[in-house]
Amino acid sequence: MTRVLVVEDDPQLVRALVINMQARQYGVDAAPDGATALRLAAARQPDVVVLDLGLPDMDGVEVIKALRGWTRTPILVLSARRAAQEKVAALDAGADDYITKPFSMDELLARLRAAVRRTEALSLAPGTSVVTTDCFSIDLLAKKATRDGRDIRLTPTEWHLLEILVTSPGRLVTQKHLLQEVWGPAYGDKTNYLRVYMAQLRRKLEMDPAHPHHLVTEPGMGYRFET
Repeated sequence: MTRVLVVEDDPQLVRALVINMQARQYGVDAAPDGATALRLAAARQPDVVVLDLGLPDMDGVEVIKALRGWTRTPILVLSARRAAQEKVAALDAGADDYITKPFSMDELLARLRAAVRRTEALSLAPGTSVVTTDCFSIDLLAKKATRDGRDIRLTPTEWHLLEILVTSPGRLVTQKHLLQEVWGPAYGDKTNYLRVYMAQLRRKLEMDPAHPHHLVTEPGMGYRFET
């Protein structure tokens, strides 16, 4: 059974989440504050954490940072905070996804299933070096990309960007993280660099670069690689 830890201080919302998740055969623990969440996470070892940022005892971003000190369990943020900088702060701290309140229960459950699938896929193939989509294939060890059986030439910068995204399948990678990893700490706000290079990658790899299926933009936040 997949175990979910719900960290939320609104009792009515907690009740709705627990009922809907248990109806789909999830095991659910609930925590009304950050301290309880961290204690339960250590004791119960959940497969996914659904986390509100506005907790009574500590900010949800601090909970994310504390969890990331010892676990890679997927963290889905569920928050009323809509500002892009709030979302980026949570994602930079280590959250895997961000859902804004009010939300659709169907969307939340779909994202929960996706997080579980990604975790299972990674655990099944920890040594995987080749990633294949319906458009292209990436060999991480050989540093080689192919499309329709032909080698695709990528610049070192394009390859570095692609490698970061491909090794975090399904996870939203923030603009700031990509910029700092590829260009360095001084380039954290040069988002135009990303737009140019992501457009180049899509032209080389996507079947329809204008409507990408695999190198997906999350407006104002970052990018996500979907297989």
